[in-house]
Amino acid sequence: MFASLFVVILGFCIKGSSQSILGRPEVIGPSEALVKSIVDFQCELKIYPENEIILLQLFKKDNRDKLLAESTSLNGEAGIMPMVIKPHHEGNLECVAKAQNNSNIEPTVSNTHYLKVVEPVEGAEIDVRSGPVDFFEGKTLELHCKLIAGNHVSYKWLLNSQLVSQSPLHHVADNNLLINRTTSKDSGSYMCVASNHFNKTNFNCSSEVMITVKDVVSIPDISFTVLKEDSHNYSAEVTCQSTKGTPPVTFSLYNRTELVANITIEERNATFKVPLVLGQHLGWLQCQANNGDRTESSQWIPLEVVRVGGPVMMHYDYDVGENYAVIGLRFYCKAAKGSLPQYQWFLNKTLLHDRGSFYKVVNQPPEQSIFLLSVGRSSAGTYHCEVSDSFDNTSSISSNWQYLDKEVLNRLPVLVVAVVFGCFTLLVVLVSICCLVGTMFRRRQYGGRSLLSLEMKRMVAAYEGELDLSEYNEDADLVTMARGGEFDQASEASVDEWPQIEEEKKTGGTLRVQTVHKQAVVVE
Repeated sequence: MFASLFVVILGFCIKGSSQSILGRPEVIGPSEALVKSIVDFQCELKIYPENEIILLQLFKKDNRDKLLAESTSLNGEAGIMPMVIKPHHEGNLECVAKAQNNSNIEPTVSNTHYLKVVEPVEGAEIDVRSGPVDFFEGKTLELHCKLIAGNHVSYKWLLNSQLVSQSPLHHVADNNLLINRTTSKDSGSYMCVASNHFNKTNFNCSSEVMITVKDVVSIPDISFTVLKEDSHNYSAEVTCQSTKGTPPVTFSLYNRTELVANITIEERNATFKVPLVLGQHLGWLQCQANNGDRTESSQWIPLEVVRVGGPVMMHYDYDVGENYAVIGLRFYCKAAKGSLPQYQWFLNKTLLHDRGSFYKVVNQPPEQSIFLLSVGRSSAGTYHCEVSDSFDNTSSISSNWQYLDKEVLNRLPVLVVAVVFGCFTLLVVLVSICCLVGTMFRRRQYGGRSLLSLEMKRMVAAYEGELDLSEYNEDADLVTMARGGEFDQASEASVDEWPQIEEEKKTGGTLRVQTVHKQAVVVE
């Protein structure tokens, strides 16, 4: 009975206690909203005391001084709080719940709810901060995209409707575009696109800005051709040309310090006409070009034209293939003098054009002309070249004529054969003379003695001293017999050695054995 009473009392205590507890509220609402739009936020309680009016208030976190919205709840229903969204509403929102008429109930605070406030992009415009929109290459271009309104904006830059990508020279950072060391490729129509993608639809494009990057004119090339006015009058047509540079370009022609003429043209080349006297040096010419940034000058060239003069020399070299057969030729033709020569090649008196089935003409005036030839059956014939003035071909000078075919090219010249045969014959004669002189010299040196006797003496010298016969005590008869018999077969040179042998006998010399042609000679 006491146990049941305890349970009843505990239940009443728990019920009374729960009615005085205020649970933590929960904020319900969108996480993103447009500025000036009306949005409903809800603050909902899961645990609440009965018969208590609960006040629900919406604040930004850590800022209880500024109330954003509020609502009341009697029986735990959710409090609805409509808000007109303003930019300062962005951030972490929290709901505070407290009993309106009961200070004994402790207020509770919800978890935070983040709200992103989007302001639509408006009034995108490009500001050129680097200066003029028309300038020369090499300078820096800086563009800035500014807005009248908008936040959480991302930017894209377009050049001629193509996206500008990040690169070592193109730096895209937020609403700025910086291009270092500009070139003419950076010319075009620029546009910035600003967007903050609310519901993936909010973007704004600026108006286009035209940027012109001009190429600086390059160093001009200068050249001239000769025009024949009549049989006695000539003129030089001087051409000045730059490979690079944004028109208009002003070209000026100078003869040393004297200005001959100038012209401004919407092209990168200009032509000037100057009087000319053949065979006379009329000064030095130079071109100058300027398109607004700086002036570039060409090299100096002499204004002098010399007519073609002889002789005209033609020679060739060749390439060999398998078995050392000639497979290709290179003819060279050059006149002794002439400023503006014109070369022509002929096969069997027929003029050859620049290229054919087995040949190719490579002109390199005024130095020389090269004629490339593939050796074959169709290329056999007589070749020569003719040189004339390029401005007057009424007369020409011919080179020597050269007949060529495959058999002739691969045949050894008679002169080469004669030289080789002569050298071989001379070598044989020289070797024979050397042998004869050597034989005569050896005979004279050894007094007419035969090679056999010389060889015997060499062998005697080799064996001399190797066999010591001192231990033998030959009697006089044996020695006498050896002297009488054996020495008869020795060389004539041994007769001259008898006095020395006799002297050695008196002085008690040693006995030695010398072998000559397998015969022992005993010497005392």
